[in-house]
Amino acid sequence: MPNPPTSRDVARLAGVSQATVSYALTGRGTIAAATRERVLRVAESIGYRPNLAARSMRTRRSGRLAVVTGATLDNQLRLLAGAGEVAEAAGFVMETHTVDGTVEERTARVCDLAGSRQYEGILTLVPVLPEALSEPSDDAPAGQDDGATPVVAEATFDEQMRTLGDLADASTVEVFVEALVAAGYRRFVHVAGPEQFASARARRDVYVTSVARAAADPATPDVVSLGVLGGSWSGDDARRAVAEIPADALPVAVVAANDFLAAGVLRGAAERGWSVPGDLVVTGWDNVEMGAFMMPSLTTVAVDFPEAGRAVMRRLVAAIRGEPRPGPGRPIHRIVWRESSGDLPGVAPGPAPGPPR
Repeated sequence: MPNPPTSRDVARLAGVSQATVSYALTGRGTIAAATRERVLRVAESIGYRPNLAARSMRTRRSGRLAVVTGATLDNQLRLLAGAGEVAEAAGFVMETHTVDGTVEERTARVCDLAGSRQYEGILTLVPVLPEALSEPSDDAPAGQDDGATPVVAEATFDEQMRTLGDLADASTVEVFVEALVAAGYRRFVHVAGPEQFASARARRDVYVTSVARAAADPATPDVVSLGVLGGSWSGDDARRAVAEIPADALPVAVVAANDFLAAGVLRGAAERGWSVPGDLVVTGWDNVEMGAFMMPSLTTVAVDFPEAGRAVMRRLVAAIRGEPRPGPGRPIHRIVWRESSGDLPGVAPGPAPGPPR
């Protein structure tokens, strides 16, 4: 029977010293991220785990957390940055594992990571099957687990890296509708995103519910929805959707599902000779940088992805320590009121861009 691989084997194959192997496996010391990743790949490829597993069994401490994610996109990088802040403050080194493939393949990978005993906890930001999940049992001493590596699922993205959960919350749309009704607007249109996106569905549903609630209010019985238009993330589709708004319906409040759709609405309004604000008021979502520089500047929703990352990492740290699940943190959605929604009662518009330097 062949001898099990050793840290010396890992060092030789990775082209590093044994001290570097130790630093990579324990999260201690200062080594380049690329070096750590190379050492971990070599260790995994030859099945080297015994020393780290023994250390984990003795101390229940490795100082390392794993975060499992899918294709790395800009919003996800911002979320991971927030998660890393909380991990570091709690005394952990956070490592990310990008896992593509089916939910079954991701589940198998998470189970492998948990079984390696290399990590004190694992956070998955993409969906996995329930068999991959484990948290400390209720009778485990505080701050310890019962032998299983805590695996916490905070599915903020689906298989195609579309936002889910708190990130897809759309309750802010209700604030838009209520503020615009209070300002005297009675006709509304929603320019929707694609049906397969949870965030787009949520924004559409909250829009429909909010306008129906306003119409049912005896004080505003003349509130009406002129429809849900669009159905893609294409600004050009949003531009064409404006052509469906009856000219005799003005003024109209347009709630767009994101800033690119709102930009298409502004273009469509200009092509019809309509003013914004005036004939139309327009709101977007995502607070993309260009929105502040449009004419008019775009009212929108800023999404705090770093804070979303901090929140999910706090839940993993609490699971590792045997602490109660943290309550809600600060809101991750914030309205940025700008020129495209006009002057609204009790609403202070956001600052306009400063003059060129």
